[in-house]
Amino acid sequence: MVIPTLDFEKQLWNLKYANVCGLDEVGRGCFAGPVCTGAVIFKPDSRIPEGIRDSKLLTPKKRQKLSQEIKNSCFAWSIGQSSVEMINELGIVGATQSAFYQSVQNLNIPPDFLLIDAFFIDGIEKEKQKPIIHGDSLCLSIAAASIIAKVYRDELMEKLALEYPEYGLENHKGYGTKQHREAIKKHGLTDIHRKSFNLDKFL
Repeated sequence: MVIPTLDFEKQLWNLKYANVCGLDEVGRGCFAGPVCTGAVIFKPDSRIPEGIRDSKLLTPKKRQKLSQEIKNSCFAWSIGQSSVEMINELGIVGATQSAFYQSVQNLNIPPDFLLIDAFFIDGIEKEKQKPIIHGDSLCLSIAAASIIAKVYRDELMEKLALEYPEYGLENHKGYGTKQHREAIKKHGLTDIHRKSFNLDKFL
């Protein structure tokens, strides 16, 4: 298993970038619900929680525990999100960009440099960004951001499951599982489904 490290952050700290921020998104490929992003800034003297990995490799219980530990130990963190309405209007690429930008703006400390899982963020100088392929597996700040974003979005989807009990959202969190596809076939689409995805082709 590849374990994320602070190697990217250390390189930037050595170049005098004080506030290095990792960012990641969650829910980009879902059929339903918002797309969410997380942002985390660690400092060289931050007490890094043990066990930080790409959020997809962790159990829900471990993610919840780490999410709280990350928030307690990091220098700054934030969440961004784009609603289903925004996804339908802008497309998933534009909506994800908007959520990333919100994450940066929502930080209570302005970042000096951004490390992002795979993407540049529109509206921010490219010279102050570094997209990293498989960043959530390689870069500790990005992995931490993936965890807080995943926990936040999962909690949102569990609340929506109470409003739409027929769809099993508490199980699949809006992804296109067999259970979800069959529920859509039986009950149709709701206001929380991404109609811009032309979901009929997946059913």
